[in-house]
Amino acid sequence: MASAAIDIIDNYFTCEFTTIARDGSPQTWPVSPRLLDDGRFLTATSIGLPQKAYNIRRNPRVAMLFSEPTGSGIAKPGAVLIQGDATADDRIVSDVSSEPELASLAQTLFTRQPAGALWSTPLGRRLWWSYYMRILIYVTPRRALYWPTRDFTSQPEELALNEVRRVG
Repeated sequence: MASAAIDIIDNYFTCEFTTIARDGSPQTWPVSPRLLDDGRFLTATSIGLPQKAYNIRRNPRVAMLFSEPTGSGIAKPGAVLIQGDATADDRIVSDVSSEPELASLAQTLFTRQPAGALWSTPLGRRLWWSYYMRILIYVTPRRALYWPTRDFTSQPEELALNEVRRVG
């Protein structure tokens, strides 16, 4: 069960990342997070689109739903919901290679979205420089739920948080 959940987290291209807006309503974006060795998740946002960071600084409660298997290669796709607390760094990272965890996330993104490599060329970076100025977001899971079949009408299985971590 836990290994199936880790496969989903590692192989689904995106998850639905939900924060709480100022008015209390949910705001959801597609993101490609990376599960870190310590069990936290890393994602980032551009300084040009900082709403995720603003929301997290007001209310750290977030959710990440891994539900869309397109392109993942998983034969029997399920779904994983991570509920947790997030922090948005105060610093801005302008060189993704300067942070090993962020470099690993960037490599994952380039593998999943090879067409995006254009934006990493000198021309792409010059045209869309703000995209590469990132605010790092770390999510500490508080609860993990797993649906083996993506049938959300069925009761999910609750995973022990120590099972939802990378074993290095």
